[in-house]
Amino acid sequence: MDIDLIFKIAAVGIIVSILNQVLSKTGREEQATMTTLAGLIVVLMIIVEKISELFTMVKNLFGF
Repeated sequence: MDIDLIFKIAAVGIIVSILNQVLSKTGREEQATMTTLAGLIVVLMIIVEKISELFTMVKNLFGF
């Protein structure tokens, strides 16, 4: 596992938290919630891609 993956997830988290704070302070709570959900979806897509790569590697390793 590369350290780049951790940095990508951390960068998304930082950007989402900043946007969430800015939108919450301006009274746009609904948009802040949507931004948080979008960030969560992006991180989940990154993680699902890595898990898929892991399963493919295990599959090739055992010859299924």
